Amino acid sequence: MFKVTVLKAKDIAKIFTGISVTILIILLFSKNFEKKSEKSKLENLEINLNSITNHSMVNCMDQVIPTMSKVNEEYKKIAKEDEDEGNILQSMLKTQISSIKGMERIELKAQKMEQKNTEDNKSEEKKEEIELAKTGVQTQVITNNPISENANVQHGSLKIKNQTSYTLTEDVLNPNITIENKNILLFHTHSCESYTPSDKYPYTQTGNFRTTDLNFTVTRLGTELQNHLQQYNYNVAHSTDYHDYPAYNGSYTRSLATVENMLKTTPSDIIIDIHRDAIGSRPDYAPTVKIGEEETAQMMFVIGTNEGGLWHPNWQQNLKFAVKVQQKAEEMYPGLFKPIMLTQSRYNQHAGKFASIIEVGSTGNTLDQCLNSMKYLAKVMDEVLKN
Repeated sequence: MFKVTVLKAKDIAKIFTGISVTILIILLFSKNFEKKSEKSKLENLEINLNSITNHSMVNCMDQVIPTMSKVNEEYKKIAKEDEDEGNILQSMLKTQISSIKGMERIELKAQKMEQKNTEDNKSEEKKEEIELAKTGVQTQVITNNPISENANVQHGSLKIKNQTSYTLTEDVLNPNITIENKNILLFHTHSCESYTPSDKYPYTQTGNFRTTDLNFTVTRLGTELQNHLQQYNYNVAHSTDYHDYPAYNGSYTRSLATVENMLKTTPSDIIIDIHRDAIGSRPDYAPTVKIGEEETAQMMFVIGTNEGGLWHPNWQQNLKFAVKVQQKAEEMYPGLFKPIMLTQSRYNQHAGKFASIIEVGSTGNTLDQCLNSMKYLAKVMDEVLKN
């Protein structure tokens, strides 16, 4: 087999130009060498003339004067030729160098144009790939081997699992909030939480339903939610930083630092920490709702309070936001959310007025099902925020 190298026209032009420049430089040096030789001969002639004795000089004056005149003329001629040839060579070199620079500019421009076209095509493909959620479709919970919900508060169509000593009055649960800042921050305290591998999304686990490959974790869900929300024209900032790797302990401390940095550049009231439910790490537990023909992982709001002893003045507003979103979800896609969980811990939710944890699916769900959840969550949030 012979290897054949295919050269582009611009590459051939560069090679030809380089060879031309090299030849010109060689000619310039060789010509200078010849001129130096001629000058050397003339200088030797001058020396010979100067060595003539005074007597000989008197007798040969008529011959010497014409000879000196000839020497001067030769010098002038050589200088003129040097100047002319130097100018010509310099001009040619400048032309060649200019040609090279011109070709480089054209090539750079072409590369930038090609890169822009590639980015535009990717952007267009991305838009085509995103299928927005449909409304008015039949919804049905189809969870196999369900776990008892243990909800102890009923508020209209909503159920709440209250793990605190607070009494959830009508005033506490009334979602009478006004959302003015509609920037949205997404992050993941437990970035490596993953799901049951599927044919479409297989992966190698680096822990019990965990992987450091963020293409198969809750971090991927954040990207999916961001893409859908942006289709509804919301400004979304999404952190894909690790917070539970290489160490799991201290995850919330690290994720709080991330959120605080994000808020410096993107002020926001809506802050969502996307998790995966880790209830017993049961591989057979996959809370699922069928929306139309799509199997979709159920979600759950987890709202913290200050009952754990940490300062948290926002918890009631956080709860009202969860109630507002879940009420709309029940209207559009009944069963998309499991009962809200109200806990004693704070979970960094003091960072924003409408901060929350949303747990998407559980260990038995597939990434396919959880990506579908993001499509419907984005649609629900748009209905809430645009009003």
